[in-house]
Amino acid sequence: MASTLEKITSLAKRRGFIYPGSEIYGGLAGTWDYGPLGVFLKENIKYEWWRHMLREDHIYALDGAILMNSKVWEASGHVEQFSDPLVDCKKCKKRFRVDHLPRRTALRDLKDGPSACPECGGELTEARPFQMMFKTHAGPVEDSSSVVYLRPETAQAIFVNFKNVMDSFHPNLPFGIAQVGKAFRNEITPQHFLFRAREFEQMELEYFGRPDHADQYFDDICKMRMDWFLSLGIKKKNIRFRKHDKDELAHYAKQATDIEYRYGISEDGFSELEGIANRTDFDLKTHSEHSREDLQYFDEEKKERFYPYVIEPSLGLDRAFLAFLMDGYEEDKLGGERRVVLKLHPKLAPIKVAVFPLVANKKDIIEKAREVYRAFSRLVEGMRFRVMWDDIGNIGKRYRRQDEIGTPWCVTIDYQTLEDDTVTIRDRDTGKQERHNISSLDKYILEMLK
Repeated sequence: MASTLEKITSLAKRRGFIYPGSEIYGGLAGTWDYGPLGVFLKENIKYEWWRHMLREDHIYALDGAILMNSKVWEASGHVEQFSDPLVDCKKCKKRFRVDHLPRRTALRDLKDGPSACPECGGELTEARPFQMMFKTHAGPVEDSSSVVYLRPETAQAIFVNFKNVMDSFHPNLPFGIAQVGKAFRNEITPQHFLFRAREFEQMELEYFGRPDHADQYFDDICKMRMDWFLSLGIKKKNIRFRKHDKDELAHYAKQATDIEYRYGISEDGFSELEGIANRTDFDLKTHSEHSREDLQYFDEEKKERFYPYVIEPSLGLDRAFLAFLMDGYEEDKLGGERRVVLKLHPKLAPIKVAVFPLVANKKDIIEKAREVYRAFSRLVEGMRFRVMWDDIGNIGKRYRRQDEIGTPWCVTIDYQTLEDDTVTIRDRDTGKQERHNISSLDKYILEMLK
């Protein structure tokens, strides 16, 4: 029986959420194209994240450049340290990340003696570091002075703009800088659909505060981020916290906790969805040393200068997209028939309402349905709200199609509509149908969206 991930991968392509990158040319591993419905779902997730982050006036937005001076990555340690342990199979020539091998074979085990290839059983080479940053050149001359990298994370753009935000807005601690943007990692083995790709999008907040308050900020942000996922419909049984052990912590971190989702791709089913870390003052201090710019905060009241500590919740947008799809996916029976349904939270659903004419060959019903469709389109202008017209196939097939893409409500215009101006509204999750007057449709849908 196919796993939920396999079913989601199939549905995503069939219904226009996600397509394999460069597919007609054989594809490119680790790249994915978002289709029409995928764009809407992705934008809705981003919108809810921004709304969540910017609800406080001490959070500032940023959109940093993808290309940065290579000295940024030298200072942050990425040029020297941003690598994964790589092994090759001497027989089939395939390459693997050591920590992705069965039983999570440790690097030291491979140094003691080659292990077996999980694909063909052949002998593996000794592990060696593999640089994960994509390298390119800026300008007409390709030499060492023109080397730049596609950023492997968005956080560094926030740290190098810390002083700019301070000078522009003069915020008091604590305050945060939030950003959504693309990042790139040359993954050895991109896998599990959107979970591990070479091009992805991050949603990050760097929250700056006094060092003696950092532990409380960390706890508050952990709770805040978990509440966000639950508020958008993620089931409690499928999400959890996992605190990092000391030997897992990154060199800059004092403590770290992952929010994990049950993707079903690891031994116990759970894998990282969002990472939350206390990065201490490492980044600001390091960039101060390398750039010779003073990135300390000056407390006017206490007349003291210091480097703030940073709490960072970092979410992969593509992993969130996948988690919402998987969590909403269900197979059930409705009206005696089996169906596939995406029970996405209405705020995230790419299409909020589908409008149907009961029959596609009766002119007055079609005209009335078009009138309702246009009214919805005017209603939602400027809102994060999409309406779909659907007159293909019989009414049952249309319902099933909308169920598969997660549309919460279907509005059907029928013969009775011509008599009393009422329509049928069908609920995606229950299949329940109610009649409502056309004049009250907007109020009903907007109330349900709340």
